[in-house]
Amino acid sequence: MFEKILIANRGEIALRVVRACRELGIKTVAVYSEVDDQSLHVQLADEAICIGAAASSDSYLRADRIFSAAEITNVDAIHPGYGFLSENATFAEQCLDCNIAFVGPLPKTIAQMGNKSIAKSVARSVRVPCVPGSDEVMDNELEAKKLAGFIGYPVIIKAAAGGGGKGMRLVNNSVSFCKEYKMARSEAEKAFGDGSVYIEKFIEEPHHIEFQILADKYGNIIHLFDRDCSIQRRYQKLVEEAPSPFLSKKLRDEMGHAAIKIARKCNYQNAGTVEFLVDKHGHYYFIEMNARLQVEHGVTEQITGLDIVKWQLLIAAGEKLTIEQKDVKICGHAIECRINAEDPIKNFTPFPGEITLYYSPGGHGIRIDSHVYAGYKIPPNYDSMVAKLITFGKTREIAISKMHSALSEYLVRGVKTTISFLRAIMMDKGYIAGNYTTKFVEDFLERTPVDALNFKNC
Repeated sequence: MFEKILIANRGEIALRVVRACRELGIKTVAVYSEVDDQSLHVQLADEAICIGAAASSDSYLRADRIFSAAEITNVDAIHPGYGFLSENATFAEQCLDCNIAFVGPLPKTIAQMGNKSIAKSVARSVRVPCVPGSDEVMDNELEAKKLAGFIGYPVIIKAAAGGGGKGMRLVNNSVSFCKEYKMARSEAEKAFGDGSVYIEKFIEEPHHIEFQILADKYGNIIHLFDRDCSIQRRYQKLVEEAPSPFLSKKLRDEMGHAAIKIARKCNYQNAGTVEFLVDKHGHYYFIEMNARLQVEHGVTEQITGLDIVKWQLLIAAGEKLTIEQKDVKICGHAIECRINAEDPIKNFTPFPGEITLYYSPGGHGIRIDSHVYAGYKIPPNYDSMVAKLITFGKTREIAISKMHSALSEYLVRGVKTTISFLRAIMMDKGYIAGNYTTKFVEDFLERTPVDALNFKNC
């Protein structure tokens, strides 16, 4: 097992890794930017080193400074968390070149599955269905437009080298195609340094379902069942739950098997997520694989009783999986709400600032992953996440009830948050019935009074 690791991230995920390391007896090194000097992961890690200014490009994306910190502190491994350099194949390769273990997949696998066009080819090679679209990146505008017409509108243009909604444009007709194509390439170039895009058929009102996998270095691969991530805004996930209320047992088993086939084909190691779209008829399509830890991993931990971050560390250290697929069971239901410092009334505008009062809910079946506290200043330089609130119950109805109660109890003052918006979702009849798709938030905002998004405690 490792003696000391460096955590190349910030916020709640950095703190999550610190906690897992403590339980395994591993010392930790936090790196931080100048505006993160008071963050909890900095205060709770065994060592901490400042690596630059507030901008990510001057700190958390500076591999050279991270490696300098790793050399100074003599670490065995680097855990990248999610975002930043977590899916950067070059960074993973540099770790290995420096004789530092990378807590994640092999560099070759990251490069392979990080390119959506190549990833789709991998899926097709093991007969997992994909959304109809381009087999390769489309660098020629006229050829891209011709393909879009052949597939049939609406189509979606996606950045080949990244995700999170960046470089993604929905096109409803040929008239707007060229404009949206240029916009997608420009956004992709700015976000990922790669303007390559591909095109696929837009599946209207689908369910966004993902399967968590764990794979060791010895060919053992299991899945930890599914998460439903359909409640999104601008392709950013807001509410996740496990298991999905939409999937039948038969479909769940079939998709889990498909996820393992893809992972085995690309020689996957460590934790990863295989993502699908599922239409209203129950037809599923592979869309991408995230070669890293997911933000929403906590709901899977709750329903399986497995610590995914600990397993990441154990696998990276060369341990074998001691769990077989038959050992993994779904026990109960879990829901996660991402609480962000945003103003729902003003089109979810980010709301950085100082938290003057912070009171988090508690009780049986309540989990909070957060790095904030009263007096903490949310910087404007990064994502606006305040906390991940997770509830767990024997049934979905119990988990929803607990979530509504917890959101009602959650107090954050000094900044605007999405607590009221999330609480309104928990009271929505469609959500309670499990009757929702990726179009849910759009429809919900159209029918929900503004007052319902502005409770006094938020």
